[in-house]
Amino acid sequence: MSHVKRLVLSIVQFLWQQLQTADLSSDAKESVEVAVQCLETAYGVSIDDLSNDSLLVSRTLLDIFREVVVQEHAQVHETLPEPTEAQRAEAEKYKQEGNNMMKLEMYTAALECYTKAISLDGNNAVYYCNRAAAHSKLNNHADAIEDCQRALDIDPKYGKAYGRIGLAYASLNEHQRAKECYQKAVELDPENQSYINNLRVAEEKLRGMPSPGNGDARRAGGVGGGAPMDFGSLLNNPTLMSMAATLMQDPTMQNMMAGLMSGGMSQNTGGGLDALLQAGQQLASQMQASNPELVEQLRRHMSNSNSSDASNQDPSAGNPDADN
Repeated sequence: MSHVKRLVLSIVQFLWQQLQTADLSSDAKESVEVAVQCLETAYGVSIDDLSNDSLLVSRTLLDIFREVVVQEHAQVHETLPEPTEAQRAEAEKYKQEGNNMMKLEMYTAALECYTKAISLDGNNAVYYCNRAAAHSKLNNHADAIEDCQRALDIDPKYGKAYGRIGLAYASLNEHQRAKECYQKAVELDPENQSYINNLRVAEEKLRGMPSPGNGDARRAGGVGGGAPMDFGSLLNNPTLMSMAATLMQDPTMQNMMAGLMSGGMSQNTGGGLDALLQAGQQLASQMQASNPELVEQLRRHMSNSNSSDASNQDPSAGNPDADN
């Protein structure tokens, strides 16, 4: 494959990741999907090629772009004048004001305060890391990553910056990058239980992620961040199907289904819903009694789907470095 096609494939990879991680409207997602299809047609590439490591570069376009931004910032950082004592003191005041705004959940105001502190003392890693926390609270995860990288450019051993950049990557469903950052955070702060827990969550997410080259999953509309439920296994579970068959032989259930098929349920919606609820409770009770492992599988899946954000949290993520 030519360099041009590999570049286009990297663009397709970026757009595919945006479909999964970016906060896009349904119209915007449709536009991105059309863009992917146009690139596939024009350049003879396919999203299925993403599963072929030999066709991909070792780093994503977004990673390459971020590195260039950090390098440019590093060049600027080298030429920044040393702040005066008065400027340092004023910057600290803005930082403390930003910390107070964070406690009040006034994240935009906090962001402005940290930006003012940076304008006075651009050599302080804490200010960038604190601004990253404000960006994360505002769901500006890409900006949070950039600020954390700036903090690490100033202080490569700043563990909290690695922890926060890991959270930002996790929020974007970039769990491999999140894992790498958490590993570095744990290396620098091995006693921090939050980093250890988040590293474990990132590893669990990676084990449950579908392959990006799975075109069937893509075309089925699977753009969520969690692992898909294995409905095929559930439908092939003999215990579950036996319980469902037994339930369908119940006269009450048969009458309810007959009413649904004939439209009669609309005349007595309350009774129909009660019967449906009762049938569901009966099936759940049978499942719990005869196959608790299956119930636990379902419970875990629903828990992971509904609380993936909450499970990957650092108690310090929203609390700026007020003590630094």
